[in-house]
Amino acid sequence: MTQALAAGVTFFQYRNKGGSRRQIYETSRLLALTAARARAVFLVNDHADIAAAVDADGVHLGQDDLPVLYARKLLGNKKLIGVSTHSIDQALAAEAAGADYIGFGPLFKTATKDAGSAQGIENLAVIKKTVSIPVIAIGGIKQENISEVMRTRADGAAVISALLASADIKSSAEEMIRLISKFKIEEPGGVA
Repeated sequence: MTQALAAGVTFFQYRNKGGSRRQIYETSRLLALTAARARAVFLVNDHADIAAAVDADGVHLGQDDLPVLYARKLLGNKKLIGVSTHSIDQALAAEAAGADYIGFGPLFKTATKDAGSAQGIENLAVIKKTVSIPVIAIGGIKQENISEVMRTRADGAAVISALLASADIKSSAEEMIRLISKFKIEEPGGVA
């Protein structure tokens, strides 16, 4: 996290599918403190109760996790709740349930998470036009395809392997941010 923070990354999600709940809590507590000191947003994946316990900025839920309604009861209205979606129906359901944003994908083939077949850029563009909440692109995103992803007007991109597999996480994160920023400045209606 420190290398990504140094590069300018401001939004983090902690995902640990294999750890015990105690390990997830302990690591989340340390990451929440680090993110808070850096004024970065920090979310816990899957566990709304752990997010509440460590005072994270929110939780990111999968399709088989606690429903948004109950996560909201645990976290209150000031915390973020995101939901992973893999179809238009799931995206619309997450928005109707009160999610603050959705993650949509996987866009491309990825070994990080088994979330079904690749959805592709075309489906991301459709999702972006269908829902009114922010859409974060997920799955197989790297420097070679980030501009294509951002052309859909996605509100952001979740990146794991492209950074963690890099010999220099900080430089890789800086390059990804540069590519996103360059695209947003160059595109009509983009944010400068």
